[in-house]
Amino acid sequence: MFYLILTACLAGPSGSCGPILLPQGDAATRQECTAQARRISEAWLSGRKGLRSGGTACVATADLPALPLRQIAPGILLFQGDPVQLEDSPDGRIANLAAVIGDASVAVIDSGVSRAQGQQLYAAIRRVTDRPISHLIVTHMHPDHAMGSAVFAEAGAEIVGHRALPRALEARAPTYLDNMARLFGPQAMIGTEVLAPDVVVGNRLTIDLGGRVLQLNAAQTAHTDNDLWIRDQATGTLFTGDLVFRDLTPIVDGSVLGWLDWLARPPRPAPWRDLGRVDGRGRTADPVPEGAGRPDPAADRRRPADVAGGAPDRQGSCADGRWVEFL
Repeated sequence: MFYLILTACLAGPSGSCGPILLPQGDAATRQECTAQARRISEAWLSGRKGLRSGGTACVATADLPALPLRQIAPGILLFQGDPVQLEDSPDGRIANLAAVIGDASVAVIDSGVSRAQGQQLYAAIRRVTDRPISHLIVTHMHPDHAMGSAVFAEAGAEIVGHRALPRALEARAPTYLDNMARLFGPQAMIGTEVLAPDVVVGNRLTIDLGGRVLQLNAAQTAHTDNDLWIRDQATGTLFTGDLVFRDLTPIVDGSVLGWLDWLARPPRPAPWRDLGRVDGRGRTADPVPEGAGRPDPAADRRRPADVAGGAPDRQGSCADGRWVEFL
């Protein structure tokens, strides 16, 4: 496959440029990609007055910059974020991001801090599968999770979020964009947009990726007022968003009491003991072998405090189950 890359340049005095991957230009051959490059790139630039074209290129899959992904369970790919605060990071790539691959399509869980990171996640997924990316699930509003969404929307993915996410993003988008450009420079944020979800989760929602079902659950006000947690029913893997922190002091924009309450009463059934575990910062588990996925009945009988470590000084860590922790 070949991918259309537009060099987009800031129209101001700096003239800084950055690559924009335009998924509408994905093509089986370089010739096909080149033939449609001008039309697609001009259409994309037409709605973005602060940018100008610095040219286009068609790049093979293997030559695209891509995030490093690791398979942590059958069909689940994880990018491990850097366990530091945003202001201590050189690029803002501190959140864990994931992709879940079904027989028919792919769901992405969180998109990163910028379009550039979202593009590199898109490229990494394309190195593994050409199945359509049908859904982008945004676990909550924070910029390290929610600002790489545009490339997935342009690829045809539905953006899914908590019922309170549209209001939260609308109120914070200008500040988030300004702050990220201040921290990491305008060039790093070229093409970055904050997009509202297409679909909101009021309580629960299931997504069928073809032989693989994800259950999305809207939390009450906790770490924020717009947190989602997700369970992959095929493997039992639980994606908690920033509802669970590891190796980093929590930042709570919702309710400390609500957050501690969520940690003290983790999702049921409990994470399955026989599937191993993944900790969110600096530690990864061995990949789960093919064929794993049968629940441990004893795991569901453990008290909630045994599963999530309910006490605040444990920071919600899971001693015996599988947790993928997003920070």
